[in-house]
Amino acid sequence: MFKERKTIKQVEEGNELAPKFDQNGFIPVVTTDAKSGIVLMHAYMNDEALKKTIATKEAHYYSRSRKCLWHKGATSGLIQDVKNIYIDDDQDCVWLNVIVRGEASCHVGYKSCFYREIDIDSKQLELKFIEDEKIFDPDEVYGDAPNPTIL
Repeated sequence: MFKERKTIKQVEEGNELAPKFDQNGFIPVVTTDAKSGIVLMHAYMNDEALKKTIATKEAHYYSRSRKCLWHKGATSGLIQDVKNIYIDDDQDCVWLNVIVRGEASCHVGYKSCFYREIDIDSKQLELKFIEDEKIFDPDEVYGDAPNPTIL
């Protein structure tokens, strides 16, 4: 499905999809809400996740904490339906534009994983919440499933 990377011209100005995965086999992905433009999340894909995303038009990622393919929303029902897939100039970063079934993308319960802002005017660099309330209760949705956040 993906083309071999042969020349800079092919990669930067051609019409062949030749993604560059890093030394661990990952490519970073930024996901935005198709309606509002809000950044929902940042994640990674491996070769299989990108292929599945293209084939199914539903977002698939690679969970580095769980070390497995991750169909976003398979557990929660908050599936990300892909409207557009963009790739940057040197094809080493992907941007998904999605519509989320259920309006939330963050496992903590917020619409966006970027629900806090770093208060750059504070001497303590405190975080300010920019989302007022959760869309769902993670305990109800995920039950005793392990939290993907690693300390």
